[in-house]
Amino acid sequence: MNLSDLKPPAGQQKPQRRIGRGMGTGRQKTSGRGHKGARSVSGYSMMRGFEGGQMPLHRRLPKRGFTNIFKKKFAIVNVGTLDQLTADSFDPGALLELGVIHKLNDGLKILGNGDLKRKISVKAHLVSAAAKQKIESAGGTVELIGSAPSEAQ
Repeated sequence: MNLSDLKPPAGQQKPQRRIGRGMGTGRQKTSGRGHKGARSVSGYSMMRGFEGGQMPLHRRLPKRGFTNIFKKKFAIVNVGTLDQLTADSFDPGALLELGVIHKLNDGLKILGNGDLKRKISVKAHLVSAAAKQKIESAGGTVELIGSAPSEAQ
């Protein structure tokens, strides 16, 4: 037995039907394309999403919302997450090495979710007011790095 000896059972494979080969074949003249219309001509390609003349779904649905192309995407870390880590000082590079954040994007932002029971020092691009209050009340320090947007500090 050899892989090259394998064949499908007899009668399973039918020969491909050859179209446009005379009046006796049943697929003559227009070769199954019918008369006139877009699909009958050579080189026809249907546009993506075409629904046979019916209003396509992407045009029936309403346009909603707005995408701000200038939006800044920050890597977010909560104070509770920093409390669970063993280090005492945190900056974007250290958090990347520890695997807390995977991508820095436009900067690091510290948020105030969770409790902080020890003294830590944090360097970040943005710090929420609640996070800053929790870090400083625990005896830690907060340092803003880079040019952060003025609306949140």
